[in-house]
Amino acid sequence: MCLHRPACPAADRPDRDAARVVSAHPEQGWSLLCNGVVLFDDGGQLLPDGRAITAADLPRRAAALAAAPSGTAAAAPVGCDALVATG
Repeated sequence: MCLHRPACPAADRPDRDAARVVSAHPEQGWSLLCNGVVLFDDGGQLLPDGRAITAADLPRRAAALAAAPSGTAAAAPVGCDALVATG
């Protein structure tokens, strides 16, 4: 359970990679986020329920964030989503 304020997005939300890093391992290419998501340097994600999100899924995620109603997603793309949105 996230104790941050504001609370980190849940692992099932499109903006899940905006959660805070609780354990970073850049030498191994991954970080554990507060919501239980493992975020890989290539943009891939491993969700707590075992589902994998590949880097190829990122354009669809960026579109989902852009289409989300105001206040339900991150105001601006972060991480890999910022790369997709700007380039």
